[in-house]
Amino acid sequence: MKLFFYIVYPIFFFAMGCGIYVAYTSTDGLVDSNYYEKSTHYFQTKENNIHQGPCTITAGQRTVTLNIEPKPIRTMKEITFSVTVTPCDKLPETLLLDLSMPGMQMGKNQVTLVKKGACLYMGKGIIVRCMSGRTLWQVTILSEKLKNPAFTFNVRE
Repeated sequence: MKLFFYIVYPIFFFAMGCGIYVAYTSTDGLVDSNYYEKSTHYFQTKENNIHQGPCTITAGQRTVTLNIEPKPIRTMKEITFSVTVTPCDKLPETLLLDLSMPGMQMGKNQVTLVKKGACLYMGKGIIVRCMSGRTLWQVTILSEKLKNPAFTFNVRE
């Protein structure tokens, strides 16, 4: 039995050392050391844009613009969501807007947007106050034709 351990232990430690060496030498640097700071800056940039005026993103062949009034955007106040989609051909008369917090499970908070004019959808809703104090929110327009475009921003208390 001792002979078995004398043979197995060196093989085990050699394999363990080889594994650590290979892992250490083949790192490709996929994880940034300052990931949190970079993401915070990204979301801060988005916040500044939504509080100053409409935000626009490209979803496939369409341009989607989100505007929220009144500004600054605050929690627990009724706000108006305006979404402009160009071109808007073959889109339904209503779109569904989903309000959520990235990385946190919240209850369902959705606003129905009704077509008010050529390519303009509007609806009213409330952004609730998070008990944890977080202020980062995401607005996603739920539409397969638009490929579910999302806007991320911070609300003001």
